[in-house]
Amino acid sequence: MALAVPPGGNPHPDAAPATDPPLPAARPVPAPPRPTARRPAPPRCRELTVVVVNFCQWHNTARLVRQLRRSVAVRTGAADVVVIDNHSPPHPLARRLKRLSGVTVRRTRRNLGFARAVNRGCGVHADADPSRWVLLLNPDVTVPDGFLDEVLAAVAADPAAGVIGFRLRNRDGSDQASSGPFPTLPNTLAGLLLPRSRRKCRHVVGPGRRPVAWVTGGCLLVRRECFDRLGGFDEGFFLYYEDADFCRRAAAAGWAVCYEPGVEVTHHWPLHSRPVPAPLRLMTRHALLTYARKHWRGWQSAVLGGVVWAEAVVRQAWARLRGDSTAARCYGQLRGLVGDVRRGRDDSARARIRGAAAFLGPIAAGQDRA
Repeated sequence: MALAVPPGGNPHPDAAPATDPPLPAARPVPAPPRPTARRPAPPRCRELTVVVVNFCQWHNTARLVRQLRRSVAVRTGAADVVVIDNHSPPHPLARRLKRLSGVTVRRTRRNLGFARAVNRGCGVHADADPSRWVLLLNPDVTVPDGFLDEVLAAVAADPAAGVIGFRLRNRDGSDQASSGPFPTLPNTLAGLLLPRSRRKCRHVVGPGRRPVAWVTGGCLLVRRECFDRLGGFDEGFFLYYEDADFCRRAAAAGWAVCYEPGVEVTHHWPLHSRPVPAPLRLMTRHALLTYARKHWRGWQSAVLGGVVWAEAVVRQAWARLRGDSTAARCYGQLRGLVGDVRRGRDDSARARIRGAAAFLGPIAAGQDRA
Protein backbone atom coordinates (compact mmCIF):
# COMPACT_ATOMS: atom_id res chain seq x y z
CA MET A 1 0.00 0.00 0.00
CA ALA A 2 1.24 3.52 -0.83
CA LEU A 3 0.50 6.98 0.72
CA ALA A 4 -1.32 9.64 -1.26
CA VAL A 5 1.14 12.31 -2.22
CA PRO A 6 0.03 15.79 -3.32
CA PRO A 7 1.50 17.37 -6.37
CA GLY A 8 4.09 19.16 -4.22
CA GLY A 9 5.49 15.90 -3.16
CA ASN A 10 4.75 15.93 0.67
CA PRO A 11 1.98 13.77 2.13
CA HIS A 12 -0.97 15.60 3.80
CA PRO A 13 -1.16 14.74 7.53
CA ASP A 14 -4.91 14.07 7.43
CA ALA A 15 -4.82 12.14 4.21
CA ALA A 16 -6.43 8.81 4.38
CA PRO A 17 -4.52 5.85 3.25
CA ALA A 18 -5.02 5.13 -0.38
CA THR A 19 -4.86 2.01 -2.43
CA ASP A 20 -2.21 1.47 -5.03
CA PRO A 21 -2.89 3.41 -8.20
CA PRO A 22 -4.00 1.30 -11.09
CA LEU A 23 -1.33 0.11 -13.39
CA PRO A 24 -1.28 1.76 -16.77
CA ALA A 25 -3.02 -0.26 -19.39
CA ALA A 26 -0.61 -2.49 -21.24
CA ARG A 27 0.01 -1.46 -24.77
CA PRO A 28 -1.19 -4.05 -27.19
CA VAL A 29 1.68 -5.98 -28.63
CA PRO A 30 1.46 -5.76 -32.39
CA ALA A 31 1.12 -9.11 -34.09
CA PRO A 32 4.22 -10.13 -35.99
CA PRO A 33 3.90 -9.28 -39.63
CA ARG A 34 2.67 -12.16 -41.67
CA PRO A 35 5.41 -13.41 -43.92
CA THR A 36 4.72 -12.50 -47.46
CA ALA A 37 4.45 -15.45 -49.76
CA ARG A 38 7.79 -15.91 -51.45
CA ARG A 39 7.42 -15.93 -55.16
CA PRO A 40 9.04 -18.89 -56.78
CA ALA A 41 12.23 -18.01 -58.56
CA PRO A 42 11.75 -17.90 -62.29
CA PRO A 43 12.92 -21.14 -63.88
CA ARG A 44 16.41 -20.98 -65.21
CA CYS A 45 16.62 -21.08 -68.97
CA ARG A 46 17.49 -24.55 -70.18
CA GLU A 47 20.87 -24.28 -71.81
CA LEU A 48 21.55 -27.91 -72.65
CA THR A 49 19.64 -31.10 -73.45
CA VAL A 50 21.55 -34.38 -73.40
CA VAL A 51 20.16 -37.02 -75.77
CA VAL A 52 21.11 -40.65 -75.13
CA VAL A 53 19.91 -43.29 -77.62
CA ASN A 54 19.63 -46.61 -75.82
CA PHE A 55 19.44 -50.03 -77.43
CA CYS A 56 19.61 -53.02 -75.06
CA GLN A 57 22.09 -51.22 -72.78
CA TRP A 58 19.98 -50.16 -69.81
CA HIS A 59 22.76 -50.64 -67.24
CA ASN A 60 25.16 -48.47 -69.23
CA THR A 61 22.45 -45.89 -69.83
CA ALA A 62 21.42 -45.77 -66.15
CA ARG A 63 25.03 -45.37 -65.06
CA LEU A 64 25.58 -42.55 -67.51
CA VAL A 65 22.40 -40.76 -66.38
CA ARG A 66 23.51 -40.98 -62.74
CA GLN A 67 26.86 -39.46 -63.66
CA LEU A 68 25.25 -36.66 -65.65
CA ARG A 69 22.98 -35.76 -62.72
CA ARG A 70 26.06 -35.02 -60.59
CA SER A 71 26.42 -31.75 -62.45
CA VAL A 72 25.19 -28.45 -61.03
CA ALA A 73 23.57 -27.74 -64.38
CA VAL A 74 21.07 -30.59 -63.91
CA ARG A 75 20.26 -29.66 -60.30
CA THR A 76 19.53 -26.05 -61.27
CA GLY A 77 17.50 -26.90 -64.36
CA ALA A 78 20.06 -25.54 -66.82
CA ALA A 79 20.43 -29.03 -68.31
CA ASP A 80 18.23 -32.09 -68.67
CA VAL A 81 18.59 -35.61 -70.02
CA VAL A 82 16.40 -37.30 -72.65
CA VAL A 83 16.71 -41.06 -73.14
CA ILE A 84 15.31 -42.49 -76.37
CA ASP A 85 15.00 -46.25 -76.18
CA ASN A 86 15.11 -47.83 -79.63
CA HIS A 87 12.65 -50.67 -78.94
CA SER A 88 14.70 -52.60 -76.38
CA PRO A 89 13.02 -55.36 -74.34
CA PRO A 90 11.28 -54.06 -71.18
CA HIS A 91 13.61 -53.49 -68.23
CA PRO A 92 13.07 -52.34 -64.61
CA LEU A 93 15.72 -49.64 -65.00
CA ALA A 94 13.51 -47.86 -67.52
CA ARG A 95 10.87 -47.25 -64.85
CA ARG A 96 13.47 -46.06 -62.34
CA LEU A 97 14.94 -43.57 -64.78
CA LYS A 98 11.49 -42.14 -65.49
CA ARG A 99 11.13 -41.18 -61.82
CA LEU A 100 14.32 -39.10 -61.73
CA SER A 101 14.01 -35.34 -61.88
CA GLY A 102 15.50 -33.78 -64.96
CA VAL A 103 15.24 -37.06 -66.90
CA THR A 104 12.76 -37.93 -69.66
CA VAL A 105 12.47 -41.46 -71.08
CA ARG A 106 10.71 -42.15 -74.36
CA ARG A 107 10.44 -45.59 -75.93
CA THR A 108 9.84 -46.30 -79.60
CA ARG A 109 7.62 -49.01 -81.02
CA ARG A 110 10.36 -50.25 -83.33
CA ASN A 111 14.05 -49.71 -83.90
CA LEU A 112 14.21 -46.37 -85.71
CA GLY A 113 17.96 -46.31 -86.19
CA PHE A 114 20.30 -43.81 -84.62
CA ALA A 115 19.58 -40.78 -86.82
CA ARG A 116 15.80 -40.92 -86.38
CA ALA A 117 16.09 -41.58 -82.66
CA VAL A 118 18.35 -38.54 -82.23
CA ASN A 119 15.86 -36.35 -84.08
CA ARG A 120 13.07 -37.61 -81.81
CA GLY A 121 15.14 -36.89 -78.72
CA CYS A 122 15.99 -33.37 -79.85
CA GLY A 123 12.30 -32.69 -80.43
CA VAL A 124 11.05 -33.74 -76.98
CA HIS A 125 11.10 -30.20 -75.51
CA ALA A 126 11.53 -28.30 -78.74
CA ASP A 127 8.04 -26.77 -78.83
CA ALA A 128 7.58 -25.75 -75.19
CA ASP A 129 11.08 -25.16 -73.81
CA PRO A 130 13.90 -25.71 -76.30
CA SER A 131 17.45 -25.73 -75.04
CA ARG A 132 20.18 -23.71 -76.69
CA TRP A 133 22.46 -26.71 -77.15
CA VAL A 134 22.05 -30.45 -77.68
CA LEU A 135 24.66 -32.97 -76.55
CA LEU A 136 24.63 -36.48 -78.02
CA LEU A 137 26.19 -39.24 -75.91
CA ASN A 138 26.47 -42.99 -76.47
CA PRO A 139 25.31 -45.21 -73.58
CA ASP A 140 28.76 -46.83 -73.37
CA VAL A 141 30.33 -43.50 -72.40
CA THR A 142 31.31 -42.58 -68.85
CA VAL A 143 31.80 -38.99 -67.73
CA PRO A 144 33.34 -37.35 -64.64
CA ASP A 145 31.34 -35.49 -61.99
CA GLY A 146 30.48 -31.99 -63.12
CA PHE A 147 30.89 -32.95 -66.77
CA LEU A 148 27.93 -30.90 -68.00
CA ASP A 149 29.24 -27.85 -66.16
CA GLU A 150 32.48 -28.22 -68.13
CA VAL A 151 30.48 -28.52 -71.34
CA LEU A 152 28.60 -25.30 -70.66
CA ALA A 153 31.87 -23.55 -69.83
CA ALA A 154 33.26 -24.72 -73.17
CA VAL A 155 30.18 -23.31 -74.89
CA ALA A 156 30.69 -19.93 -73.27
CA ALA A 157 34.27 -19.84 -74.56
CA ASP A 158 33.17 -19.88 -78.20
CA PRO A 159 29.64 -18.60 -78.81
CA ALA A 160 30.07 -18.79 -82.59
CA ALA A 161 30.61 -22.57 -82.83
CA GLY A 162 27.90 -24.71 -84.37
CA VAL A 163 29.30 -28.19 -83.67
CA ILE A 164 31.86 -29.17 -81.02
CA GLY A 165 33.41 -32.57 -80.43
CA PHE A 166 35.30 -33.52 -77.28
CA ARG A 167 38.26 -35.73 -76.49
CA LEU A 168 37.57 -39.45 -76.19
CA ARG A 169 39.63 -41.80 -74.06
CA ASN A 170 39.91 -45.57 -74.18
CA ARG A 171 39.34 -47.57 -71.03
CA ASP A 172 43.09 -47.66 -70.41
CA GLY A 173 43.26 -43.86 -70.56
CA SER A 174 44.86 -43.65 -74.00
CA ASP A 175 43.55 -41.26 -76.63
CA GLN A 176 40.81 -42.45 -78.95
CA ALA A 177 40.49 -40.76 -82.33
CA SER A 178 37.18 -38.92 -82.60
CA SER A 179 37.39 -36.82 -85.77
CA GLY A 180 38.78 -37.07 -89.24
CA PRO A 181 38.67 -35.93 -92.87
CA PHE A 182 35.51 -36.31 -94.88
CA PRO A 183 35.27 -39.75 -96.52
CA THR A 184 36.35 -39.82 -100.15
CA LEU A 185 36.82 -42.71 -102.55
CA PRO A 186 40.66 -42.53 -102.37
CA ASN A 187 40.92 -42.36 -98.57
CA THR A 188 38.20 -45.01 -98.16
CA LEU A 189 40.04 -47.49 -100.38
CA ALA A 190 43.42 -46.58 -98.88
CA GLY A 191 41.93 -47.09 -95.43
CA LEU A 192 41.57 -50.81 -96.15
CA LEU A 193 45.34 -51.01 -95.72
CA LEU A 194 45.31 -49.19 -92.35
CA PRO A 195 44.43 -50.43 -88.86
CA ARG A 196 40.71 -50.17 -88.20
CA SER A 197 41.28 -47.47 -85.58
CA ARG A 198 42.69 -45.15 -88.27
CA ARG A 199 40.42 -45.85 -91.24
CA LYS A 200 37.73 -43.31 -90.48
CA CYS A 201 39.10 -41.16 -87.64
CA ARG A 202 42.42 -39.44 -87.03
CA HIS A 203 44.06 -38.23 -83.83
CA VAL A 204 44.12 -34.45 -83.39
CA VAL A 205 47.54 -33.44 -82.10
CA GLY A 206 48.19 -30.36 -80.00
CA PRO A 207 46.41 -28.37 -77.31
CA GLY A 208 43.55 -25.95 -77.74
CA ARG A 209 40.36 -25.89 -79.72
CA ARG A 210 40.75 -26.16 -83.46
CA PRO A 211 38.57 -26.56 -86.55
CA VAL A 212 38.11 -30.07 -87.96
CA ALA A 213 36.10 -31.58 -90.79
CA TRP A 214 33.77 -33.68 -88.63
CA VAL A 215 33.48 -35.15 -85.14
CA THR A 216 31.93 -38.41 -84.01
CA GLY A 217 28.31 -38.60 -82.93
CA GLY A 218 29.22 -40.62 -79.84
CA CYS A 219 29.99 -37.34 -78.04
CA LEU A 220 28.74 -34.45 -80.14
CA LEU A 221 27.58 -30.98 -79.04
CA VAL A 222 25.35 -29.10 -81.49
CA ARG A 223 23.90 -25.62 -81.28
CA ARG A 224 20.11 -25.92 -81.42
CA GLU A 225 19.84 -23.24 -84.09
CA CYS A 226 22.29 -25.13 -86.27
CA PHE A 227 20.49 -28.43 -85.71
CA ASP A 228 17.08 -26.97 -86.55
CA ARG A 229 18.21 -25.08 -89.64
CA LEU A 230 19.76 -28.24 -91.08
CA GLY A 231 16.67 -30.29 -90.28
CA GLY A 232 18.52 -32.53 -87.84
CA PHE A 233 20.26 -35.73 -88.85
CA ASP A 234 19.53 -37.20 -92.27
CA GLU A 235 17.19 -40.10 -91.52
CA GLY A 236 18.34 -41.90 -94.65
CA PHE A 237 21.22 -43.12 -92.46
CA PHE A 238 20.29 -45.93 -90.10
CA LEU A 239 23.57 -46.22 -88.19
CA TYR A 240 27.01 -44.62 -88.79
CA TYR A 241 28.17 -41.78 -91.05
CA GLU A 242 25.22 -39.57 -90.09
CA ASP A 243 27.68 -37.54 -88.00
CA ALA A 244 30.07 -36.95 -90.91
CA ASP A 245 27.13 -36.02 -93.13
CA PHE A 246 25.75 -33.57 -90.55
CA CYS A 247 29.11 -31.86 -90.01
CA ARG A 248 29.59 -31.54 -93.75
CA ARG A 249 26.20 -29.87 -94.13
CA ALA A 250 26.90 -27.63 -91.12
CA ALA A 251 30.19 -26.44 -92.60
CA ALA A 252 28.54 -25.82 -95.96
CA ALA A 253 25.94 -23.67 -94.19
CA GLY A 254 28.66 -21.55 -92.56
CA TRP A 255 28.79 -23.11 -89.09
CA ALA A 256 32.13 -23.78 -87.40
CA VAL A 257 32.92 -27.42 -86.57
CA CYS A 258 35.50 -27.69 -83.78
CA TYR A 259 37.39 -30.22 -81.67
CA GLU A 260 37.80 -29.30 -77.99
CA PRO A 261 40.40 -31.44 -76.16
CA GLY A 262 39.84 -29.71 -72.81
CA VAL A 263 36.65 -31.72 -72.13
CA GLU A 264 36.91 -35.49 -72.21
CA VAL A 265 34.92 -38.68 -71.72
CA THR A 266 35.72 -42.39 -71.76
CA HIS A 267 34.27 -44.41 -74.65
CA HIS A 268 34.30 -48.11 -73.80
CA TRP A 269 33.20 -49.88 -76.99
CA PRO A 270 34.30 -48.06 -80.16
CA LEU A 271 33.53 -49.97 -83.32
CA HIS A 272 37.16 -50.45 -84.27
CA SER A 273 37.94 -52.26 -81.00
CA ARG A 274 35.41 -55.10 -81.36
CA PRO A 275 34.47 -57.76 -83.90
CA VAL A 276 32.08 -56.69 -86.65
CA PRO A 277 29.44 -59.39 -87.17
CA ALA A 278 27.67 -59.67 -90.51
CA PRO A 279 24.51 -57.72 -89.52
CA LEU A 280 26.58 -54.80 -88.26
CA ARG A 281 28.79 -54.86 -91.35
CA LEU A 282 25.64 -54.62 -93.46
CA MET A 283 24.76 -51.40 -91.62
CA THR A 284 28.20 -49.84 -91.91
CA ARG A 285 28.28 -50.57 -95.64
CA HIS A 286 24.79 -49.15 -96.10
CA ALA A 287 25.86 -45.97 -94.30
CA LEU A 288 28.99 -45.58 -96.46
CA LEU A 289 27.05 -46.23 -99.66
CA THR A 290 24.41 -43.69 -98.60
CA TYR A 291 27.09 -41.10 -97.87
CA ALA A 292 28.79 -41.74 -101.21
CA ARG A 293 25.55 -41.44 -103.18
CA LYS A 294 24.82 -38.15 -101.44
CA HIS A 295 28.24 -36.45 -101.57
CA TRP A 296 30.41 -38.13 -104.22
CA ARG A 297 30.36 -38.01 -107.98
CA GLY A 298 28.25 -40.65 -109.66
CA TRP A 299 31.13 -42.71 -110.99
CA GLN A 300 32.86 -42.71 -107.58
CA SER A 301 29.71 -43.94 -105.90
CA ALA A 302 29.41 -46.66 -108.56
CA VAL A 303 33.01 -47.78 -107.98
CA LEU A 304 32.38 -48.04 -104.25
CA GLY A 305 29.23 -50.06 -104.95
CA GLY A 306 31.23 -52.48 -107.04
CA VAL A 307 33.83 -52.90 -104.31
CA VAL A 308 31.18 -53.53 -101.65
CA TRP A 309 29.34 -55.99 -103.91
CA ALA A 310 32.57 -57.95 -104.50
CA GLU A 311 33.26 -57.93 -100.78
CA ALA A 312 29.78 -59.34 -100.13
CA VAL A 313 30.36 -62.17 -102.63
CA VAL A 314 33.65 -63.18 -101.00
CA ARG A 315 32.33 -62.96 -97.45
CA GLN A 316 29.18 -64.89 -98.35
CA ALA A 317 31.24 -67.71 -99.85
CA TRP A 318 33.48 -67.82 -96.80
CA ALA A 319 30.47 -67.89 -94.46
CA ARG A 320 29.02 -70.83 -96.35
CA LEU A 321 32.30 -72.71 -96.05
CA ARG A 322 32.23 -72.11 -92.30
CA GLY A 323 28.64 -73.26 -92.09
CA ASP A 324 27.45 -69.88 -90.83
CA SER A 325 24.08 -69.66 -92.54
CA THR A 326 23.07 -66.42 -90.74
CA ALA A 327 26.16 -64.57 -91.97
CA ALA A 328 25.74 -66.04 -95.46
CA ARG A 329 22.16 -64.76 -95.67
CA CYS A 330 23.25 -61.38 -94.36
CA TYR A 331 25.94 -60.98 -97.02
CA GLY A 332 23.39 -62.02 -99.62
CA GLN A 333 21.27 -59.13 -98.37
CA LEU A 334 24.30 -56.86 -98.70
CA ARG A 335 24.58 -57.72 -102.39
CA GLY A 336 20.97 -56.72 -102.86
CA LEU A 337 21.52 -53.61 -100.77
CA VAL A 338 24.14 -52.32 -103.21
CA GLY A 339 21.57 -52.35 -106.00
CA ASP A 340 18.93 -50.74 -103.80
CA VAL A 341 21.15 -47.80 -102.89
CA ARG A 342 22.38 -47.36 -106.46
CA ARG A 343 18.84 -47.24 -107.82
CA GLY A 344 17.40 -45.16 -105.00
CA ARG A 345 15.14 -47.90 -103.65
CA ASP A 346 15.27 -46.53 -100.12
CA ASP A 347 12.29 -48.47 -98.78
CA SER A 348 13.76 -51.78 -99.92
CA ALA A 349 17.16 -50.87 -98.48
CA ARG A 350 15.62 -49.91 -95.16
CA ALA A 351 13.70 -53.18 -95.00
CA ARG A 352 16.99 -55.08 -95.38
CA ILE A 353 18.52 -52.93 -92.64
CA ARG A 354 15.64 -53.56 -90.25
CA GLY A 355 16.01 -57.28 -90.86
CA ALA A 356 19.68 -57.11 -89.93
CA ALA A 357 18.91 -54.95 -86.89
CA ALA A 358 16.87 -57.80 -85.42
CA PHE A 359 20.14 -59.68 -84.84
CA LEU A 360 21.86 -56.82 -82.99
CA GLY A 361 20.05 -57.09 -79.65
CA PRO A 362 22.33 -59.79 -78.16
CA ILE A 363 25.40 -57.97 -79.52
CA ALA A 364 24.41 -54.70 -77.86
CA ALA A 365 23.44 -56.48 -74.64
CA GLY A 366 26.89 -58.06 -74.55
CA GLN A 367 28.37 -54.56 -74.22
CA ASP A 368 26.13 -53.62 -71.31
CA ARG A 369 27.81 -52.90 -67.96
CA ALA A 370 30.94 -51.82 -69.78
